[in-house]
Amino acid sequence: MAGKQKRKKKNRVRQRDWHTDADRHFSHELKKHRRSDTVLKETKSTVDLPTDFEPNGLVISHSKKWAFVQIDGQVETCRIHEDLGDRKSTIVAAGDRVLVEEHGDELLVLGVAPRRSKLSRLAIEHSHVNEQIFAANIDYLVIVVAAAKPAIKQGLIDRYLISAEVGDVKPILCVNKMDLVDEEPALIQHYRDIDVPVVLTSCEENTGIPELHDLLKDSWSVFAGHSGVGKSTILNQISPDLDIETREVSLYNEKGKHTTTLSKLYRLDNGIHIVDTPGIRQLGLWNVSFEEVGFYFPEIASHGEQCKFRDCTHIHEPNCAVIEALESGKLGQPRYDSYLRIREDLEESAAEVFGRKKKPPVE
Repeated sequence: MAGKQKRKKKNRVRQRDWHTDADRHFSHELKKHRRSDTVLKETKSTVDLPTDFEPNGLVISHSKKWAFVQIDGQVETCRIHEDLGDRKSTIVAAGDRVLVEEHGDELLVLGVAPRRSKLSRLAIEHSHVNEQIFAANIDYLVIVVAAAKPAIKQGLIDRYLISAEVGDVKPILCVNKMDLVDEEPALIQHYRDIDVPVVLTSCEENTGIPELHDLLKDSWSVFAGHSGVGKSTILNQISPDLDIETREVSLYNEKGKHTTTLSKLYRLDNGIHIVDTPGIRQLGLWNVSFEEVGFYFPEIASHGEQCKFRDCTHIHEPNCAVIEALESGKLGQPRYDSYLRIREDLEESAAEVFGRKKKPPVE
């Protein structure tokens, strides 16, 4: 055909703008590489996994068998070796330090360095793993809630606090959309009382953002919370160059829409590294039994030391110091109610695991 130009052969490495269009690019790359699945299955017998290595890449994001890894300043699409991992938890997560090597015309993730911390949850039903890891090697978990629209879900805050302690991560509670209320929501004081750092922000009025920015300097953090609370908007305020897509909360049911669909790592100025996670409505606790829940509520654990029975559930036993503290006003009712809900939920889950519905995880 006249005027038709000969197409140039495309290089394997393609530069992406992960800050502004990661979801679309990731979908494109996954479709492009699915055709190579049958060939890559041979890697099981031809590639040996190293037992000792120096990581050369940083995971920016991942999905199923694929990971976006930053290597020498470039982000590349890599396949996760099929023999990697124990099949009980997510193989790689945003923030992981990994070993990547080239085999043929593909890049393979062959090793994941030990994690110093992580944020994870019990995987959703029908998942192929038990533990879903959101982020690895992080210092802070910024739990973002909205003062209004959507309403604060205290149970989700408390579950995140437990997940942070289990994963050796320090929590920060960020109460966003303060421009929609006249004063701080009353239940926030319960978290001040147990020494959780609280930052009040308003992206409309640009208040609290500088304070949050200062807290996150020279650290690795993960932003998590209910959909629609403004996580992506806060990130845009901290670093306007990101220009992350945001959406309004539904006026019908005050539920947020999932603007972020993949956990992604962003590098900002002043040494700030942030993993933005998809908004979730439920957080199943990983590696926490219902008998242990009370130890993750500092005020309950403190009063519980005075209980008559060592294995006191703080629900019905006589001479329970926790119930006495509740009745005297020394312990807040909202936190106690949250403790009861989480304990009951984990007790029901344990009954399902060892009952008819589910099999216990393999140790």
